[in-house]
Amino acid sequence: MRLAWAAALGVAAHAIPAAAQDRGLAATIEAASDERRRGLSWSDGDPVLRGTLSVPVTSGLSLDGAATTLWGSTRHGGADAAIDIGPSWSQQIGGWRLTAQGRYHLFPGASDQGYGEVGAQAGFLIGPASVDIAAHYAPRQSAIGGDNLYVSAAAAVAVPGTPFTVSGHVGRSSGSVRDPVAAARLRPDGSYWDHGVALDWYRGQWFAGIRYAGSSIDGPARTHAGDRLIARVGFSL
Repeated sequence: MRLAWAAALGVAAHAIPAAAQDRGLAATIEAASDERRRGLSWSDGDPVLRGTLSVPVTSGLSLDGAATTLWGSTRHGGADAAIDIGPSWSQQIGGWRLTAQGRYHLFPGASDQGYGEVGAQAGFLIGPASVDIAAHYAPRQSAIGGDNLYVSAAAAVAVPGTPFTVSGHVGRSSGSVRDPVAAARLRPDGSYWDHGVALDWYRGQWFAGIRYAGSSIDGPARTHAGDRLIARVGFSL
């Protein structure tokens, strides 16, 4: 299964560039030292490969997908991968960019782990800097033991005269609990805060970066949720 996912992403690395040029698609391929989302490692702290693809449908509307290798994630029932798929809508209104999206998260290699969520984001550009606020909500589902709300604020600034961008974010996860075991999948210590800062380099189609990720999770639940430096490298179209 691991070899199959690595081979699939390898094929995608060769096939996506041609498709993107022909159809106006946006795509990325990258490798990272960890798959960390909202302060939690989805890959048990192991390196991952990731591919993304965005297909324009009409003005402002696209269908987006991402596939990430997880190599038997204990957080997601032994899943070998995470596949995120759904529509996104964006609209520029003055200096604001508004975005809404729906996502369903699939976990090949695991049973009854899939769940969906919706999100909205508002971003504002101030010269070379951007500020964003967002909220994502997963309605009550058995796979996550209740519902889940994630609210966040982020800022980024391109360093003038350099290919570097500095960014940071803070977020909070909360929600109801019907099944404590299943709820611990996304909130292993109940409601919690996460935070991070990053330095990214962009040159043409290539990018690389390093970021620090941390959370307020403490005690035994801190496994794969503690402070971590994460490196990544890839290319985009």
